[in-house]
Amino acid sequence: MRASDKAYQALLEDIVDGTLQPGTSLAEVEQSERLGVSRTPVREALSQLRKDGLIEQTRGRGLTVTDVSLDDIVELYELRQPLEQQAAKLAAQRGNTQIFTQLAAEFRNAERLIEGGDTGIKAYYNLNERLDRAIEDAIASPYLVSALKTLHLHLARIRRLSRRDPIRLKAAAIETLVIIEAIVDRNSELAASATAVHMQQSLRNALETARSRAVTERVA
Repeated sequence: MRASDKAYQALLEDIVDGTLQPGTSLAEVEQSERLGVSRTPVREALSQLRKDGLIEQTRGRGLTVTDVSLDDIVELYELRQPLEQQAAKLAAQRGNTQIFTQLAAEFRNAERLIEGGDTGIKAYYNLNERLDRAIEDAIASPYLVSALKTLHLHLARIRRLSRRDPIRLKAAAIETLVIIEAIVDRNSELAASATAVHMQQSLRNALETARSRAVTERVA
């Protein structure tokens, strides 16, 4: 892996998991020292993150991590729902049932993962990422996959807001299992409908969590 790719991945993970909070300045020199690479790959990584919309140029502060506002969340889900529904339909029509049968079995154990603390929750999110990859492979649609990948960069930050809400994580796991089982049964309409329900519940939770966080920050 190229040094710029490593720097990009490291910075991306820090933005997604909240190590680099919204508004954090990202100076080339500071980040190159922190990551242990030269300034050139860091510069390339920052350029890509800016294209992704995860950092922005701000007056007097240089490049900073972007925030995720309530409007951003709504707009992302307005785009996410139809794309995810179409992806689920295509996965049900084209997917390898053995792969999704295995994923369904693992999602049936999701509650145990979620109750396993930070390590278990991380494993649960990794399981979700494997499901995303399986659906992308199944749909065999480069344009749809490209659109989903761009969305997932931003959605990963929103998902992080639910990490401390095990009740919501468990509910989301059940909703996701319904989608996977519909894919296994090759029931494309049920897969799309279950995805719509999951998206609506996820949006409601994301907005409630974001509003609660905003109130807490104002009080602090």
